[in-house]
Amino acid sequence: MEIANQIFFIVFALITFAILLSAIPQFQAPRSDWPSIYWPLSISFYTLCCLSFGIALWVNKFLLTIANTSLLMSSLALVFLYRSWGEKPFNKIQTLLIWLIPLGVAILYEPLRVTPDTFLQRVALITIAQEIFVTWQLWELIKFYKKDRPRIVSWLIFLTIFTLMGNIFRTYRILTGDGPTNIFLYTEDAFALGLRWITYASNIMTFVALGMFYLQRQLVKENEIASTLISTKIENEKINELLKEKERLIYGLLKANKTAATGALSASIAHELNQPLGASNLNIQFLKMKLEKGMLNPELGKEILDSLEYDNKRAATIVKSLRSIFTEGESNTQEVQLGYLISSVLDIVKPELKSKNIHIQLRVDDDLLIQVNSAEIEQVILNLLNNAIQALAKSGTLQRRIAIEATKVGEAVRLSVSDNGPGVPVEFKPQLFELLSTTKQTGMGLGLWLCKHIVTRYSGSIHHEDLVGGGTRFVIELPSAAYS
Repeated sequence: MEIANQIFFIVFALITFAILLSAIPQFQAPRSDWPSIYWPLSISFYTLCCLSFGIALWVNKFLLTIANTSLLMSSLALVFLYRSWGEKPFNKIQTLLIWLIPLGVAILYEPLRVTPDTFLQRVALITIAQEIFVTWQLWELIKFYKKDRPRIVSWLIFLTIFTLMGNIFRTYRILTGDGPTNIFLYTEDAFALGLRWITYASNIMTFVALGMFYLQRQLVKENEIASTLISTKIENEKINELLKEKERLIYGLLKANKTAATGALSASIAHELNQPLGASNLNIQFLKMKLEKGMLNPELGKEILDSLEYDNKRAATIVKSLRSIFTEGESNTQEVQLGYLISSVLDIVKPELKSKNIHIQLRVDDDLLIQVNSAEIEQVILNLLNNAIQALAKSGTLQRRIAIEATKVGEAVRLSVSDNGPGVPVEFKPQLFELLSTTKQTGMGLGLWLCKHIVTRYSGSIHHEDLVGGGTRFVIELPSAAYS
């Protein structure tokens, strides 16, 4: 019977060792995914327990003390394991004191082991300590089960209760039995042996259940990762579709922008060519009239042809200038005197100013240098002057006046064109510089938009001000060439 018991212990040792080996692969994952170290630690102590019981009679009976101490430490490791599931581990001092308990039991057990007729006391000491630890395990498991309720934990609770009942029956049997006290571990009666092997088998089933628990957690995590990868793949596909849609929208917007720019260019050319073409038409009509009356002399003919040539060149310059405005290349700039540009524009509008009885007040500082395309800035000044002339022509003002001022302000050059006309209606002010927005019944809504478009190309600004007593002022600021 003794040999059979020893063989049973060795078989149990081999089974638990196999369970320990099966747990090792789970520790080959990244450290953050490791199961608790108390699981393989408990199996290791249990393997040592069974092996020590199995070879104690062949090697040294002191192994019985080691076996019983290892049994208690295996149970205690499960307490730490279940406690860690609740994410409330013991602190360092508590951990140290708790691990001293099995050593204290071992110190009490060893003298009893070498004392004759103390088998019942030895068994009672170990089983009662084991019952305390198993009860503690049960308490920690129930706390965790109330929080998470996994099915395998319910099996662990059942196995723990089964193990506890087996230990309690064995303790009761030992303490209340009337049999001899000089029996030995390997010579217990059949009922005691049955209880012992049932509790040992229950412990092994607990380790198997723990393996299933951690395997299930690993599978759940892998499924979550797989689901995340699938979701990420789907999201990436959606993002790619959105990016493609974005590219299509951008391409469409670029085409629309080019179409709008082409339309604006065409409208701007038509808008700006009105004046030189109108002047040419007047000169042609005047030339025809003189020819019909036979009153054309060489000097007058040359003067009219010079005017026609000048208007033709100005029309060509407008077309060239507007084309450059709507292209993305560098503008052909040069350093020019702002006063010279203002004088050139005034020469163009002088006949109209005279015909509409508009007086010009001019105050231009010397040496106002700007780095621009002169034709473009002339176009801006001409637009502002034409707007002022048209506003004054429709007003009932007797003393019509346009004031042009150009001064240096810090690192910028400021140009203002103001008139004493009726001013800009309130409802038009918010969109005054927007494309196709006009304050005139026959206007195209291009002049002020074009002015802003040109000025901002040179890092400048333009804004509108109301004058006290009525009237309008447009203020342009451009970087001074002296600070470029």
